[in-house]
Amino acid sequence: RDRSPSRGLGDVYKRQGFCRIYLKIYKNFCNSPFLCGKKQKGNSRKMNIFLADTLDTLEFESISDFVHHYFTWAFWEKQLPVIGTFVGRVILAIVVYIIASKLIQKLTRFIVASMKRAGVDTGVTQFVSSVVKAALYCLLVVSIATSFGVKESSIAALVASGGVAIGLALQGGLSNLAGGVIILALKPFVVGDYIIENTDKQEGTVVRIDLFYTTLSTVDNRRITIPNGTLTSASIVNVTAQDKRQLDLKVQISYSSDLKKAKGILENMLYGEACILHDDGIQVFVDQLAADGVVLGLRAWVGSDDYWPTRWKLNEKIKLTFDEEGIELPYTQMDVHIKQ
Repeated sequence: RDRSPSRGLGDVYKRQGFCRIYLKIYKNFCNSPFLCGKKQKGNSRKMNIFLADTLDTLEFESISDFVHHYFTWAFWEKQLPVIGTFVGRVILAIVVYIIASKLIQKLTRFIVASMKRAGVDTGVTQFVSSVVKAALYCLLVVSIATSFGVKESSIAALVASGGVAIGLALQGGLSNLAGGVIILALKPFVVGDYIIENTDKQEGTVVRIDLFYTTLSTVDNRRITIPNGTLTSASIVNVTAQDKRQLDLKVQISYSSDLKKAKGILENMLYGEACILHDDGIQVFVDQLAADGVVLGLRAWVGSDDYWPTRWKLNEKIKLTFDEEGIELPYTQMDVHIKQ
């Protein structure tokens, strides 16, 4: 045969139109003093002889001999117990995963129901349920992996060695997770509040606070998902944090209109509106003397839920009432005088 040096397990040597396949089967692997960590003395030739003593060599004259040896029912019949054990473990792992998933879902629903009965904030309830679900699924995956022979120490070593890489890859996610914790701890807003995020001008009612994202619902029923890290690093306006809001309107009338009459109409209109909180005071004043008219200001307090309906209703009533009373509402125009 060819005397070229061996390149390892399964080397194929070709000579004169046929080939030999040398398959080395290791025996007494852990009983070998060289492989158990003891220092082997002598030159490389002695070491090769020593290793050869621990190996059995199967030689096949051709590829057909190799195929006839391994691709026969007699060979695979001996392997059936091993294959059956592996397939059984896979099926058992699938069944365990399905049953455990159902139990995890029931447990999270029980936790949510218990926290709601205790009066815990909705955002905190959603956040805790997400954390518990993620932790239980991680524990389930580790348990299934250990059932296939993976040691816990190996999993811990893998997590430790990949901690830096995982941290760099998930730095955005970790910042969002920290942002969710900050939102729940400091409570700049809670579920049900209407907020405005000033960086990207996103606004809506908070419907859910999760591990990494907060979900808003807009007035036209759109869903906006914003990362928690963005919300904690941006300026947030909580519109409904208080029970009442100040209604601030501006109305412009022409210089030829009766100013006192216009103010009286506006005051009577505010006092006659049921949604206005009269005990908190009502103000009607001249805000500005503009180039094309007098700007009147109106200030009154309303409930947070009544803010927009009251604002829209007053705008309509002001226009209709001023038309009836002959109060002119100016608009931008240009007068052109031609001299002959």
